Amino acid sequence: MTDTVTPDARSRMMAAVKSRDTGPELAVRKSLHAMGFRYRVDKRIGKARPDMVFARYRAAVFVHGCFWHGHVDCRLARMPKSNIGFWCEKIERNMARDIRNMAELAEAHWKTAVVWECAIRDRGAADVANEIGNWLRGGKANIDLAMANRLDKPSPRSSPTAKNPIKAARKRK
Repeated sequence: MTDTVTPDARSRMMAAVKSRDTGPELAVRKSLHAMGFRYRVDKRIGKARPDMVFARYRAAVFVHGCFWHGHVDCRLARMPKSNIGFWCEKIERNMARDIRNMAELAEAHWKTAVVWECAIRDRGAADVANEIGNWLRGGKANIDLAMANRLDKPSPRSSPTAKNPIKAARKRK
């Protein structure tokens, strides 16, 4: 399938995508700050760069976009139909980096939380921030906050058979 916009328009659209201070990240940060939590933003811990670092709790929070980080079984992580090879490689690299970062933080005895875009969209930033607050105050070592309602209710933009967006895209090649 060919792209519906010109290469110049697509380039402008992709250049506008931010890697920090995204809408979901700002919403969660604002809610956590309102709850009284203080954190550092984009502070390096080894090679990892979490979105929020809570030094007092020795905890790091990552806010992941479902598409960019290859959220498995998520309706927001559908693969583009053009340039499949490029997107598969890019998202696989992002996923590998995420795994390396989590392992490095675990080795350094940091608690980690991964907050997915779908959870913020579906549950709301305040609910997600409340769960992060409970986790910071004494929860498990690591949590992964995703929306339970994923591919079990397919959206028109996703395929219910595509469990892993990268594998599904490779099958279409």
